[in-house]
Amino acid sequence: MTQELRLPWDDDPDDLYEHAPCGYLTTLPDGTIVKVNQTFLAWTGYTRGELVGHRRFRDLLSSGGQIYHETHYAPLLRMQDEVNELAFDVVCSDKTTLPTLVNSVLARGPAKEPRAIRTTVFNATDRRSYEQELLAARKRAEDSERRIQVLQQIVADLAAAPTEAEVAEAVVRAPEPAFGAASSSIYLVDADRDLIIAVASTDPTTGNWDDMPRSSKRAVARVAERGDLHVVGSVGEARQHFPDLVDNMRRSGRNTVVLLPLTTGPTDENTGTETLGVLAFSFTGERKLSDAELRVVRLLGQQAGQALDRARLYDDGRRREERAAFLAETTRCLDEMHRLNPRARRLIDRVVPEIADWAVLSLSIGNGIHEEAGGSPPDADLLAQAQHRATVASVPSFPPPGDPLGCVVLPLTARGRVLGTLSVRMAPDRRGAAAERAFLIDLADRAGLALENARLYEQERETARTLQRSLLAADLPKGDIRFAVDTHYQAAGLDLEVGGDWFDAFLINKDRLVVAVGDVVGRGIDAATTMGQLRSAIRALAGDAVGPARLLQGLDRFVERVETARMATVAYAEVDLNTGELTYACAGHLPPLLQAPLGLPEFLLQARSAPLGSRAGDTRRTEHRLRLPPGSRLLLYTDGLIERRTRPIDQGFEVLSREFARRRDAPLPGLTAGLADLLVGRDHADDVCLLCLSLGSEERIERSLGADRQQIALLRADLRAWLVAHGIEPECRDAVLLACSEAVANAIEHGYRDDPFGVIDVVATVTGDAVEVRVADKGTWRGASTDVARGRGLQLIRESMDQVLFDRSSGTTVIMRRSLEAQ
Repeated sequence: MTQELRLPWDDDPDDLYEHAPCGYLTTLPDGTIVKVNQTFLAWTGYTRGELVGHRRFRDLLSSGGQIYHETHYAPLLRMQDEVNELAFDVVCSDKTTLPTLVNSVLARGPAKEPRAIRTTVFNATDRRSYEQELLAARKRAEDSERRIQVLQQIVADLAAAPTEAEVAEAVVRAPEPAFGAASSSIYLVDADRDLIIAVASTDPTTGNWDDMPRSSKRAVARVAERGDLHVVGSVGEARQHFPDLVDNMRRSGRNTVVLLPLTTGPTDENTGTETLGVLAFSFTGERKLSDAELRVVRLLGQQAGQALDRARLYDDGRRREERAAFLAETTRCLDEMHRLNPRARRLIDRVVPEIADWAVLSLSIGNGIHEEAGGSPPDADLLAQAQHRATVASVPSFPPPGDPLGCVVLPLTARGRVLGTLSVRMAPDRRGAAAERAFLIDLADRAGLALENARLYEQERETARTLQRSLLAADLPKGDIRFAVDTHYQAAGLDLEVGGDWFDAFLINKDRLVVAVGDVVGRGIDAATTMGQLRSAIRALAGDAVGPARLLQGLDRFVERVETARMATVAYAEVDLNTGELTYACAGHLPPLLQAPLGLPEFLLQARSAPLGSRAGDTRRTEHRLRLPPGSRLLLYTDGLIERRTRPIDQGFEVLSREFARRRDAPLPGLTAGLADLLVGRDHADDVCLLCLSLGSEERIERSLGADRQQIALLRADLRAWLVAHGIEPECRDAVLLACSEAVANAIEHGYRDDPFGVIDVVATVTGDAVEVRVADKGTWRGASTDVARGRGLQLIRESMDQVLFDRSSGTTVIMRRSLEAQ
């Protein structure tokens, strides 16, 4: 007989409910538990009596779960009548938490009113562990990916960083994003100076942030020497291996420090590698680096080392190019200055601040030049000692570490002699000390040769100038009050050879004066000799009955025998000192410039002909006459004064005319030198020669003018020229002009107020000790006793003059006197 098969659904329903693989809860709409199965009670450790009728479902949840129940679970259940797979942590009877997933259904009555909530609870402990494992794995993967991305970015930054400083900046920023480091610092090895240099840090206040010898016992120096990675995981470990880290780790609270050598080869095999620096980074608290992280750390050290090696090669190449360019440019700049003092100044200007903080140049040649520039020079006694050592030994003095002077003293030598020293203090350089020595020695050699050449140039230039001056006229006439002569010669600033420009002035007889300016073609001794011959020939040919035209004809015959004088130019003029008559002629020379007492300057363009000995052009020699009023000035000059390659010659004539007019009232002494300084300067390419003749004036000036205020300006111009011709100083001259103008204005206003045709007479006289001016009118002054004595004009007259008198016997005469003693 076959036994009847018992199906699962034939089991006792109550048993199935009580021991189901999940928990069951039935609650009222307010959450009060009314039914619970044994499975849930077994999971949580509660008894049925503790829950049914006494606790709500939300009371069994954690704090966060209760908030979520209130803000999400209950509202969703009311809206949807069910919720699925909501995660809650259920608090068990022993206060532990049980991870669960909850499904709930809201049962409603016939009127749709809430009646009960049926909840299924699933144990999610295993699922939670699995999810946590998945999250941890994901985090490890994300951290690894992040480190790889950071490393890739670092590698890209290192590849794009051309200089050592930029590489160091990229490396010191790497540990924070790659490993979560709190701070990092980078040190570079300077093999030339046997130092380890602190370069950059994200937190300079931590650690022993300073340079150190490579032989130091500090952790960084020891890692640089060994070339292997060190991870210091605690203060105790630091005390055992690297004591210098202990204080910093305690003070900063950073208990893990990584010391990574930056090498040029593989980090797992130290053979053939070179340590270029050390990257030190630390973590807050203890931090254990995984094997994967350590592999990334080593890779960072290798990449950084290779980038540093490449950057140093680049820096060295760039530095050599910059130094070579600096030497070439310095040589060029020094060659532009021919004089010793300007060349020495230019050397200092080149050195500071481009390559040095300050520089001191001391020379024992020339005028004992001592130039200083930039910064604060060191103690004078120490500097003098170093300069003496360099001068005596003829070798550069490079400071050892810790030297209080801190500068390099370079002897400047040329042609086997020491000229002086160049002392410089340069900014510290981590690399290329040997290259810097070679550069400075090369600079000193070039500077010494340039300064010696400038000294020789000045010596030869002075010799040439002495020869030039000896050939110029030195016995110009003087002592005659009827005229005065001012001359100026300025040699070309960029040429050692003497030129052919010359001037001369002499008396044919006691009443006839000759002035001449000329220019011989070429330069050198031949031109200077020809200049002297030509000047002597003019003096020999000049005479009472000769005149400019016949004299130029005689010079034409002279140059037929003196070939070097051919094509020379001459401006020649004779002045009758009694009549003021000027007779002049120009043989190929620039026209003289005449400034009369009134009006604008005028170029004398008549009587022009070809240069001496010319075979082309107009060779007929003519002359022109005109009368020069007293106070006139005549300027003769050579082409170096106005000719420039950068402008038309007409513009040069305009500039000369304008500046000569501006100086119409200036004292004659120094007038030509002032014109040359303004129009030419000192560094010019051609000789400049000027001669200015000023004709004297009569002892008294007499003028009659109508009763018109416009006549006052003409009177002032005439009177000013007369006073200038008599050498009256500006203060006295201005006072006389003011007083005379006010007196004439009073005569017009009061004497001729009803007579526009009245005449005012003005007479001025210069005696040995004073200037006296008389202003007289024939008009009728109304209330003369009061008009003469009052008014602002009279006050100005009395303040300007030393003595003021009035004569009303025939009209009104104002007599004013200004003493010359104060001059």
